[in-house]
Amino acid sequence: MKTMSEISATKIIWKALEEAVDAMPDRRMVVYQGRELSFRDVDEYSDRVAASLLRLGFAKGDRIGIIGWNQPEWLYTYFAAAKIGAVVVGLNVRYRDTELEYMLNQSLAKGLVTLARTDDMDYVAYFDSFRKRIPSVEHFIFMGGEGFRGSQSFERFLDAEVDRPALDAAKEAVRPEDLVMIIYTSGTTGRPKGASLSHKSQLASARAQTVHCRVTPDDLQLIVLPLNHVSGITCMVLSGLLARATGILIPSVDFDEIVRQTREYRPTIFGGVPTLFTLLFMKEEFLALDLSPVRLVVSGGSNSDPPLLRQIQEVFPKATVMNLYGLSEVSGGIVMSPWESDFERTVRSIGKPFPGIEVRVKDPEGRDLPAGETGELHFRGECVVEGYFRMPEETDAAFDEEGWVASGDMGYLDEDGYIVLMGRKKEMYIQGGFNVYPVEVENLLNKHPKVAMAAGIGVPDPVMGEVGRYYIIPKPGESATEEELKAYCAEHLADYKIPKQIVFRESLPLTPVGKVMKARLREDFLRSGA
Repeated sequence: MKTMSEISATKIIWKALEEAVDAMPDRRMVVYQGRELSFRDVDEYSDRVAASLLRLGFAKGDRIGIIGWNQPEWLYTYFAAAKIGAVVVGLNVRYRDTELEYMLNQSLAKGLVTLARTDDMDYVAYFDSFRKRIPSVEHFIFMGGEGFRGSQSFERFLDAEVDRPALDAAKEAVRPEDLVMIIYTSGTTGRPKGASLSHKSQLASARAQTVHCRVTPDDLQLIVLPLNHVSGITCMVLSGLLARATGILIPSVDFDEIVRQTREYRPTIFGGVPTLFTLLFMKEEFLALDLSPVRLVVSGGSNSDPPLLRQIQEVFPKATVMNLYGLSEVSGGIVMSPWESDFERTVRSIGKPFPGIEVRVKDPEGRDLPAGETGELHFRGECVVEGYFRMPEETDAAFDEEGWVASGDMGYLDEDGYIVLMGRKKEMYIQGGFNVYPVEVENLLNKHPKVAMAAGIGVPDPVMGEVGRYYIIPKPGESATEEELKAYCAEHLADYKIPKQIVFRESLPLTPVGKVMKARLREDFLRSGA
């Protein structure tokens, strides 16, 4: 078992890749649709992308958005940005105009690397007409097809010559505290907040997880979780990089593909969110596989119901089952089940913080609470980000001068230091592993010409964990339909934010100051389903 001192101590991401190349140049780093890429391959291709970005005028601190599947080009762009000090803005393939316009403008992105087309989206035509709404974006770089006049081809980047002195100079200018990635988290005000991840914060989280999970070069893990989120890039890619392990890139959540890749490659580490496991276990083809090579199963992203964790243990009979808890604000994972945890304790708690991570439980007045008392969880450690990009007020509200970040989650410490998660401080719900804040969807619904008021809550669902239930008061004389409002949301929001349930009401319970009493809505639903 490796200790912290035996795993790379570098705090700069391109150096972590360089060390892997020096140690195991021909070892496969990732496999994508049958194609094996070594550490040297990823290093060389990302050099070419980095050189191409430098020639276009990208410099340290410039932001580059990425819209892509879990694919090699995503990793080439990420490591290229790390080499020149640029900052990747992670964007979901599911995002549409509302999210893309806000995030690209808020981050002041200089460039955008994007798919040319998907089955349901022509990005070339879309951005050709959309680019006037994102004026900071000077360069559009399309993957998998030609773009519009004046755009760039990613494929040509991969054939580019490398100006070695220019690239070396850019690499040497990178510092551990420099930003490397911005990941947007939905905000309770409806404005997503861009968590500002640095080289050192991402590597600190990845390194702690690598040590805790005892990852070695012999390990192989399926990378199903999206690379635009800490679950994919930090918990999977960077953790695997530090250990010299191999990752199998699954482009998107495709259960047939997961079955095929599991059968062919026989992974040793299997990670996912509770919803993924729930849906995967509905496939007889998966349950029929020989899963004995799996030594570790990690369930993260939201609370796993005890019956689901027990089912995970049954399906993976030779594996240790662990919970993982993390946040974009801490660059990745920060809490996991200890190896010595008995299964009942694993079911009941999310685990303990990684070594070097401090945790406090605070009451609404900011006082520390003793073991057994529920309050908001606060964390401190090198993995905590510096704040939210270009959002000083939101940063001051969540981060303090001593390095603590308020998680927004409620919980308590038991007598042995295990963290028991009790729920979220605000209204966020987690649908299929994705965080959704109702106010963002409400803001859109309230723009609909037939809607007078919208109020959303998360309600339990046996498959998705939670789903969005939205109560609508139509405008006088108007009569919208459930299908009409869902279609409207689908035009402007990622699909996981689209309401699953819409209920029409003549009135909603209000507080004396006119706010919707969502607690009453939730209580009514749990009591009567209405």
